[in-house]
Amino acid sequence: MNEIFSKNYPLLISNVRVDGRDTDIFVDDTGVIAAAGPDIRKQYVHEAEFIIDGDRAIALPGLVNTHTHAAMTLLRGYADDMFLQDWLSQKIWPLEAHLTGDDVYWGTKLACLEMIKTGTTAFKDMYFFMEDATRAVDESGIRAVLAYGFIDLFNADKCENECRATERFATRIRSLNNPRIRAAVGPHAIYTVSTEGLKWCAEFALEQGISIHIHLSETEKEVNDCIAQHGKRPAAYLDGCGILTPRTVAAHCCWLDEEECTLIARRGVSVSHNPSSNMKLATSRAMPYHRLAASGANICLGTDSCASNNNLDMFEEMKTAALLQKFFWNDPTLLPAPAALAMATTNGARALGFGTGTLSVGAPADIVLVTTRTACNTPLHNASSNIVYSCNGGSVETTICNGRVLMLEREVPGEEEILAGAQRAASGLVERAEGAG
Repeated sequence: MNEIFSKNYPLLISNVRVDGRDTDIFVDDTGVIAAAGPDIRKQYVHEAEFIIDGDRAIALPGLVNTHTHAAMTLLRGYADDMFLQDWLSQKIWPLEAHLTGDDVYWGTKLACLEMIKTGTTAFKDMYFFMEDATRAVDESGIRAVLAYGFIDLFNADKCENECRATERFATRIRSLNNPRIRAAVGPHAIYTVSTEGLKWCAEFALEQGISIHIHLSETEKEVNDCIAQHGKRPAAYLDGCGILTPRTVAAHCCWLDEEECTLIARRGVSVSHNPSSNMKLATSRAMPYHRLAASGANICLGTDSCASNNNLDMFEEMKTAALLQKFFWNDPTLLPAPAALAMATTNGARALGFGTGTLSVGAPADIVLVTTRTACNTPLHNASSNIVYSCNGGSVETTICNGRVLMLEREVPGEEEILAGAQRAASGLVERAEGAG
């Protein structure tokens, strides 16, 4: 059966539940859902190279993680329970100063493995040594929009170097001609990138037709400093730089006011909610989901890095998002389960530009099967409720991306090698950093 992992094959996925209905799904060898419905099994059984018996599993579109720093899996548990600036300046940045491309390769391999194991088929990433990250993603079989982390620290020479690095990375991604991997421009944030750098990023993204990935209004200090320096709030400042576009994913957005929510919706920006990371680092305010939703913004979901989360499980993130919104804004009706599930699927796919995020004919075959033969799905009064409030990623049994089987019955080829390689890389990184200190 290991052959099923080797390439795209015509697949018949039988005996699954989609939106509460018994369904079979036929995937052709181009990676597209060619047929779906209760009566298609007999029609396609002879066309399928492999048949996967879903055993009445819940079939979902692949989950989409819209904000990560994937290689930071190597920093999982390295520094916890600290104030944000102390965490960054005393632990994270000193360790990252010793990163190598090989570290980023293994850290990203580990991240892709974790995402496959928990039902994520696409993610948006920003980090360093991104050619090595690209190699890891290519080997993994999942989708990604990758950005080189642009940080010029308001230095003109460094800005020029960051521009050239961004250009080189975009050219590299384009040369791969891989439909699963796309380039983005990654200006880190308004407190690490100059006005000139932000404007260049906006112009380059427009010229190349690629997306933008940025952190926005994660902390109150960021907002207050922006007002003091520029006389306007961060969203308005970024809008003046050309950063707010329908191709932009803005992460965090905890401290948006009502006017900024309206502006972001009007510009077509996708907002990536990162509740676990923001709660752990005590950014003191939940993203204003209700205001963004009322304005019509596309709201999606991200985990942030394993240094601040500390996992990439989008099932846990859906639950955390729903609970945080209800608790912080004192309204138990906010972010109901179906809306949380949409954030992790259809909204995320829209934000990244990878298909519809639905299990519909003609859509990319990004499919996960969640077992119902488990305690968290017994009883099954309401599938959306169970998925969001009861399950975690360990309930995912099969993960398919672009029509290729990446995990079947919890088996991912090469898992042990990836775990060993990532552990070696993490240990070596800490030894170098602590030896230099």
